[in-house]
Amino acid sequence: MKNIYRLVVLLYTLAAITLSVHSQGITPVEIDKLVERTLKTFDVPGIAVAIIKDGQVTFAKGYGVRSLQTSKPVTEHTLFGIASNTKAFTATALGILINEGKLSWDDKVIDYIPEFRVYNPYVSQDFTIRDLLTHRSGMGLGAGDLMIWPDGSDFTRSDIIHNLRYLKQVSPFRAKYDYDNNLYIVAGEIVAHVSGISWEEFVQQRILLPLEMKESATSFRRLRDTSDIIAPHGEVNGKVQVIDRTKGELMNAAGGIYSSIYDLSKWVIMHLNKGFYGPDKKMQLISSKVHQDLWTPQTLMGVGTSPPYNSHFAAYGLGFRLADVKGYLEVSHTGGLAGMVTQITMYPELSLGIIVLTNQQVGAAFSAITNQIKDSYLGVSGMDWVKILADRAKKSNDDAAKITNQVWDEIAKQQASGKASAPDPQLFTGTFRDPWFGDIYIEQKDGRLWFRAKRSPGLTGELIFYKAQTFIAKWNDRSMDADAFVLFQTGYDGKATGIKMKPVSPLTDFSYDFQDLDFERVK
Repeated sequence: MKNIYRLVVLLYTLAAITLSVHSQGITPVEIDKLVERTLKTFDVPGIAVAIIKDGQVTFAKGYGVRSLQTSKPVTEHTLFGIASNTKAFTATALGILINEGKLSWDDKVIDYIPEFRVYNPYVSQDFTIRDLLTHRSGMGLGAGDLMIWPDGSDFTRSDIIHNLRYLKQVSPFRAKYDYDNNLYIVAGEIVAHVSGISWEEFVQQRILLPLEMKESATSFRRLRDTSDIIAPHGEVNGKVQVIDRTKGELMNAAGGIYSSIYDLSKWVIMHLNKGFYGPDKKMQLISSKVHQDLWTPQTLMGVGTSPPYNSHFAAYGLGFRLADVKGYLEVSHTGGLAGMVTQITMYPELSLGIIVLTNQQVGAAFSAITNQIKDSYLGVSGMDWVKILADRAKKSNDDAAKITNQVWDEIAKQQASGKASAPDPQLFTGTFRDPWFGDIYIEQKDGRLWFRAKRSPGLTGELIFYKAQTFIAKWNDRSMDADAFVLFQTGYDGKATGIKMKPVSPLTDFSYDFQDLDFERVK
């Protein structure tokens, strides 16, 4: 009995020691080494990292440079575009209006925006505010994103609301998770309709101002001070360099907010306190009930049960992704704009938050840092996430390169041999129209074919003959990494009557939803 007693005491003691070690988490020196290694491995110019534990910011630091052109350092106050992490702000804004009794999650969208329609009439009538936030519309992944991506189109929010009716459903309503941006733009218009002010102004006044997120703004153009802001970076022809910044206002409610780890820590603390904020945590942004709604699973997502986290469920809530990780609830989201990607992760049962902001479009970088930090609190050991994710990224890139290289190698061989027997270019020139994307022009210049989108000038590039009636659109902006197959459909006379498209590389961002386009000749 004594031996058993001593063994029990020993086990409890070891457990206490283990819990104590886990609660301390990763050390500042270890974080420094982790981030510096991440910067180098993934070729990221700058990263900012913050850790919130037990209601306090325990770590906040910038690494690297804001821009390769200026070499100015990243600090805890450096501003990044947080992209789709904005979606949680939009859901929270709607929660504020729910607390005020001005709407409910299950109100019909058409009651606020009568012109709202999707492809299926029944779905249009039954579509709720909750459906806007939960990626279960039945439309495909990123459907319609070419209206907002790449930056620089002339579409309006009214255009987006109108054009949703042309995007065919690929799955039954509320049956499947497919990430969507445009419906969050509609959600922002609900905020504007109900509050009487723009989404941008509402979030600024009702969320950023109360939380004293003074450095932040609801879009790049609304920033008061841009003296400490990152430049976006991407790989162009094999070299990381500064690329154009996304400045458009169209998708603000889906991804427009600019912020810093200093400000975002206040946002995370509020959520870890279930809506309460301020020095004494007595002020309340949203009710505990509404906060619970935000973190309640709505749409199931795919998940594996492999080590080290043994997750058994993953779901999307209202503006947040939810999963179980080592028995704890993980609340998270990521965000990506051209040249910058970000991640915010929270563990309410551990009173833990992790923020990682980067100025390069490689998601493996923020994942490596977040995973290594969370492992130290979850008691997971033996995982070298920088190496693991670098190896995965290399395999993905190598696999994609095999596909794209095969296409370009075949084109090069044809051109070198003189056997590139492209049909008469005049058979393909003309104006073609898609119901939601509008007109494109296929034009001949100096004996070469060119693709030009009327409403999205960023989609301009040469059409290079591939085989039969298929060309490759090689976009002028090489930072997009989104070259596309362009398949011409012809009539009996051999003249093009329509166009279908799809990305060449499997790694092309899903927002280049070329596969959803269906062009018909109009001129």
